Amino acid sequence: MIKVETEPPGKLPAKPSHVASRHAGWHFDNSYARLPEVFHTRVNPTPVAQPRLVIFNHPLAHSLGLDPAAFSDPGAAAFFTGNQILPGAEPIAQAYAGHQYGNFVRLGDGRAILLGEHRTPTGERFDIQLKGAGPTLYSRRGDGRAALGPMLREYLISEAMHALGIPTTRSLAVATTGEPVLREQTLPGAVLTRVAASHIRVGTFEYFAGLGDHDALGRLTDHTLRRHFPDRAESDHPALALLEGVVERQASLIAHWMRVGFVHGVMNTDNMALSGETIDYGPCAFVDAYDPAAVFSSIDHHGRYAFGQQPRIAAWNLARLAEALLPILHPKPQAALLRANEVIDSFSARFHRHWLASLRAKLGLFSVEPEDASLAEELLRWMQQSRADYTHTFRNLRADATPESTSPADAVFTAWHRRWTERLARQHQAETEVIRLMNANNPAVIPRNHMVEAALAAATTGNDFAQLERLNAALAKPYDAADQTAALLNPPPPGTPACRTFCGT
Repeated sequence: MIKVETEPPGKLPAKPSHVASRHAGWHFDNSYARLPEVFHTRVNPTPVAQPRLVIFNHPLAHSLGLDPAAFSDPGAAAFFTGNQILPGAEPIAQAYAGHQYGNFVRLGDGRAILLGEHRTPTGERFDIQLKGAGPTLYSRRGDGRAALGPMLREYLISEAMHALGIPTTRSLAVATTGEPVLREQTLPGAVLTRVAASHIRVGTFEYFAGLGDHDALGRLTDHTLRRHFPDRAESDHPALALLEGVVERQASLIAHWMRVGFVHGVMNTDNMALSGETIDYGPCAFVDAYDPAAVFSSIDHHGRYAFGQQPRIAAWNLARLAEALLPILHPKPQAALLRANEVIDSFSARFHRHWLASLRAKLGLFSVEPEDASLAEELLRWMQQSRADYTHTFRNLRADATPESTSPADAVFTAWHRRWTERLARQHQAETEVIRLMNANNPAVIPRNHMVEAALAAATTGNDFAQLERLNAALAKPYDAADQTAALLNPPPPGTPACRTFCGT
């Protein structure tokens, strides 16, 4: 991540350069834009007053086959706000719906515009989307804009998730607009360039099911299979093949979230991508003290999207996908319902398989024994009762330590630790291999909420990106504790206020 130097306030921006468009390496092939008009509306981003590039992701640009040097010109900011359209792009706003906190709503891209699908030199396909690019047909009286703080949050957390090895959308750039946006207060505006395998959501299927458009459901199913599940694209039962593939990917994804203590915060069906990537980083956070009831979102008053509720909500969302697919699952409604229920009912077992595999890795277990689940659950219960830090506890587990029982809570941990070391002794791997496995699955550094908030405050109120850059550099190596400071490695100091997050709209 870099901070690009910008011109002093009040000075007119440099004339946009065409260098980025000619030499950057963009190659668009826009399959979603070729779908019928009911899938999207064509709309150009609304130009902004003073586009300024403040963050650019060099490693991501390289992986996309782009030339980062092409974006060093100050005028390149115009491409990251939509003031200039990249050659080959076909800007659209996608139509979709969603269950938001359990209530069905017709939605669509109200402040995001999909420029198109970039093909990398290796043939991979990625959506390039501008978030905060202005109003669309789906804005519902919204301004279509985004504030700098939430866009920086998405940049920081999505890149941290990528480094943690978790499927996620990513962030190529953040550019400020030189224009204010009004939320609870007046804030600096910004546009995020989001890179995703696609933006097809559970809510996309709900949209066409709500219209009763079975032809569109079929076309969307075929399109999604070809794009994300090519090995299933020739199935005799495409809707069923799609549902099975999505359920398996979501079971794996949610287990990844739980492994690192990530709380998405707004698991509406429009925020569940069929690609299996984490999407939308609004009121997200990471747990410090282990607590399945942890909630950080300022609007999740009843804990619907609490940390420990995420597997259950994922299953609920997937049931909404199955409902949307019912008309094309089987011509007989009862047979369609039976097929859908069989797949949805498999989610719990799939998730627990992935989750238990994650817990074994976190505990350094190579072999499989029947009591492994209870061993892990016993540790989690102790962590919850003692308010132990989730990340710190796992990272600092040592088989050669001999905890002393000085309190009832310590006595519980000492008994667990003895059981764990006995379990380790029954497998054949050396201690160095055990430590290597644990260190590869237990991060030393996560985006601690208090550090994220401090970095965002410095950037948004003081135009000081240094703290954000240091934090991003540390989060790029989450499993490496060697070069990290104690402030990054340790839990927040006692008395640190609880974090409250906001969706940014």
